[in-house]
Amino acid sequence: MTIQIRNVAVIGAGYMGGGIAQSLALAGVGVTLADASPDATAAALRRLHDEAGAFERQGLFPPGAAGLIADNLRAAGSIAEAVADADFIEEAVPEIPALKREVLARISDAARPDAIIATNTSTLPVHTLADAVRHPRRFLTVHFSNPAPFIPGVELVCGADTDPAIVPAIRELLARAGRRCAQVADTPGFVLNRLQYVLLKEATLIVEEGVATPEDVDTLVSTTFGFRLPFFGPFAIADMAGLDVYANCFRTFEEAFGPRLATPASLTALVAEGRFGTKSGAGYSGSFDKTQTDALIAYRNKAYARMGQLLQDLGPSPLQRKE
Repeated sequence: MTIQIRNVAVIGAGYMGGGIAQSLALAGVGVTLADASPDATAAALRRLHDEAGAFERQGLFPPGAAGLIADNLRAAGSIAEAVADADFIEEAVPEIPALKREVLARISDAARPDAIIATNTSTLPVHTLADAVRHPRRFLTVHFSNPAPFIPGVELVCGADTDPAIVPAIRELLARAGRRCAQVADTPGFVLNRLQYVLLKEATLIVEEGVATPEDVDTLVSTTFGFRLPFFGPFAIADMAGLDVYANCFRTFEEAFGPRLATPASLTALVAEGRFGTKSGAGYSGSFDKTQTDALIAYRNKAYARMGQLLQDLGPSPLQRKE
């Protein structure tokens, strides 16, 4: 039987939970919100309606968005009330394991046995929370990013007991909300934050070693490789740059920094096979013929030029204006 999600509950009405609720309500989904107390929930609902109106006036939400959100987003007096009729429940309380377990237990006690229950955890594996939920076959991570109304990517993480049959329904719900999702393995930090925190860790080392200031690191990230990231991930970028070039550069890093920056085994294998990326017709992203490569490079050039124009139109960020 096809699972359909018509009614959603979001438990936790802070910045993340509220943004998730806005996003789904804007997609025409009925969303019920609950927080720590009725007063806190009511205050959050007022804030979300006010924000939606401001976003619409600023052109960040489409015309009519505030009215649509007002029609589809309501407050409940308790967690039990919020989840009673929900097909899908998203827990979005702070990243404190004991608190999440407590709230998930309250959700699963009050929800329908067939309701899908998800956590918006940023780093905690599903298996560390699943035993707080009755019927863990219906439990998984659905990880939105901050700010949820504007960041399109969502991580899906199934646990060992998660029923794969619930995933298509969640994908369909996210597609309705204009989100793109990627399903990844149940490990600490998943993919998004594992990559993000490694970048921050290396950036802090660069500053602590006196190589650059935080301001200069941020400038280089946002104007060089970070400039590419809205359009391509690291594997596609490496394929276009040339995997043989990357392998040569890794030798320098390994000599300077040791095993932590050693050449990845998969990169060594690809280069040994003559798969250098787009220049040779094959790489991490699969195979390319000349037509595909030409189209990819044309898209890349257009994308980067448009990004440059957008940044000129927006002007410098408030942080840059302080410099």
